[in-house]
Amino acid sequence: MTLRCRPLQVAAFALAFTVAAHAQEGAESNRKIAAGGIEAPGWMGKIDASAEKAGQTVNDAKLTAAGKDLKVTTGPPVAYWNPKNMAKGDYTVSATFTEPKFMNLNDHPHPYGVFIAGNDMGTADQSYFYCAAYGDGNFIVRGFGPTAFSLNRRGELNAAVHKAAGPGQPVTQDIAIQVKADSVSCWINGVNVKTLAKADLVTAGKLKSTDGVYGIRFAHNTEAVVSNLKVTKP
Repeated sequence: MTLRCRPLQVAAFALAFTVAAHAQEGAESNRKIAAGGIEAPGWMGKIDASAEKAGQTVNDAKLTAAGKDLKVTTGPPVAYWNPKNMAKGDYTVSATFTEPKFMNLNDHPHPYGVFIAGNDMGTADQSYFYCAAYGDGNFIVRGFGPTAFSLNRRGELNAAVHKAAGPGQPVTQDIAIQVKADSVSCWINGVNVKTLAKADLVTAGKLKSTDGVYGIRFAHNTEAVVSNLKVTKP
């Protein structure tokens, strides 16, 4: 009996550890990145309202451009976008995220990913939806409308999400959000990890529409390079 229960006990412990580690995100203090700000031409950014209330600004995180790549270092949690990047109708927004040194700026994993459906961006009423991955095998789907709303709590494990070999080691994730007539799906490394009914997203307190600006979303105290950010049509 004891031997049969042991795998379940181990699994429960692993789940509890993951939830506890991710729960720390809200308690950890935001860094202030030296010489921060936005140095990518045409790009804009806005940090989360909680960080603004604490006196931080978008200059406490940093966005730079290197050729077609973007490098992000946070700081407070932030969304970055170029107003020219619009997506409407049925589409897929995708990008590759490379964390050169997993957990380089923190003592537990933090997520990064793409966002869609950005409306009223840069204002207190901004709304958007994002899919993001952690370098420990978890992912999260979440949004702002403008109040934050979660669609899989603080995240969940999925075998499709790549895991870093350990702190300080590199990890790469291909992340995409696909919008169809009646659904919105989160894809990580070529696998559909979450599908939601569009009607459950475009509703009061959530999204105004799935049409809007697309961009990138980073949690606090995180560093990664973003490449090949694009929108494709079916």
